[in-house]
Amino acid sequence: MKRDVVVIGGLRTPYSKANGAFSQWNAVDLGTMLLRELLANHALSSSDIDQVILGNVIQPAHATNISRVIALSAGLAHEIPAHTVQRNCASGLQAITDAAEKIQMGRCDVVVAGGVESMTHAPLMVDDSIAKTMLAWSKAKDWSQKLKALRQLSLASFKPKSTLLQGLHDCTVGLNMGQTAEILARDFNITRQAQDEFALLSHQRAAQAWQDGWFDDEVMPLFPPPTRQMTQQDEGVRPQQNKEALQKLRPVFSRPLGSVTAGNSSQISDGATMLILSDAEKAKDMGWPIMGFLHDWHYSGCDPSRMGLGPVFASDPLLSKYQLRFSDLNHVEINEAFSAQVLAVLEAMGSDRFSQEHFGHDSLGVPDPSQLNRYGGAIAMGHPVGASGARLVLSVLRQLQKTSGLGLASLCIGGGQGGAILMGSEACKRYR
Repeated sequence: MKRDVVVIGGLRTPYSKANGAFSQWNAVDLGTMLLRELLANHALSSSDIDQVILGNVIQPAHATNISRVIALSAGLAHEIPAHTVQRNCASGLQAITDAAEKIQMGRCDVVVAGGVESMTHAPLMVDDSIAKTMLAWSKAKDWSQKLKALRQLSLASFKPKSTLLQGLHDCTVGLNMGQTAEILARDFNITRQAQDEFALLSHQRAAQAWQDGWFDDEVMPLFPPPTRQMTQQDEGVRPQQNKEALQKLRPVFSRPLGSVTAGNSSQISDGATMLILSDAEKAKDMGWPIMGFLHDWHYSGCDPSRMGLGPVFASDPLLSKYQLRFSDLNHVEINEAFSAQVLAVLEAMGSDRFSQEHFGHDSLGVPDPSQLNRYGGAIAMGHPVGASGARLVLSVLRQLQKTSGLGLASLCIGGGQGGAILMGSEACKRYR
């Protein structure tokens, strides 16, 4: 019999722009500081934790299996195992659902799960010819052989390659993620104006939420070098953002007639998010506060050239399994990879024709606009790819603490996939 899984705590760092406030910290630094703070806030020690599972996309060479490195750096006992997962943008969500499955099956009682990313420190690569030359150089027995090895190089060999740009490019369809968003904008006739308006709303909601103190209990303060001035707010949120400024931006991915710009796309960011998952009975026995229950989740594949539709293909089977419609949900988070992508998801969700074609039934409706990304999203806050899935889950759970009911978090995944997770308060027992 599967056990119920609850979340007893969660925390995240502020999200910083790449090469911004956290530029002197790497992913290990961010994850270590967050894990220490999370456990201290909930008075947990090594003896309470069974495993650590973290998502990370740009896995650093100096910290292979970064989850293990963070766990040890944070002071957890070396007996506690840790591993890292990678499902592109859903890596943080994957870590959470992997942890939940271990608890469901009785393999663990308490697991720390989430994600971490420092996109600032995505490495640069050099041409393979340099590696071959260095190998030949090391094997050379005299200077004539060394010079012969060097002659194999050209100036082009020294041109660096960005692993960040390569990682945002889908080699199976030859498109980068922004180009897939342009395809969705054309498929669903989404205008530049609609995209900019959605982006503006993301900034407005996030700025208002910060002003109202909504994020104060979600985000830990940090003191990044060299100034050591306190940073607690997400660096990408622009309280003064306006439509006129957004309209001035040029298309990035399809010039000159495209509609996807830097202003209506998610931001490249650094940050970390972690949650503490527990078996429900243990949480109750220990008197731990319960944020909410993780009911079920679903991952699905889709056309990589339209990867942004992943939330549709993941959410529909999950909701259908429980005879739910979007009108039954109190809180919904859909990751804002691009304005065009989220707007296309909403169009597809609300289309009977699309639903009949792909799922064999009429539309399950769309999220209430007032309940979707209520406190802003990645366009404003940023999208540290390994951590974003965990942030969505944390956001829904915090909202469920305020108003009980059901919530769903979903996101598209580079490479043509989608992930979705259904959560609920104590009152929603029939979905467990």
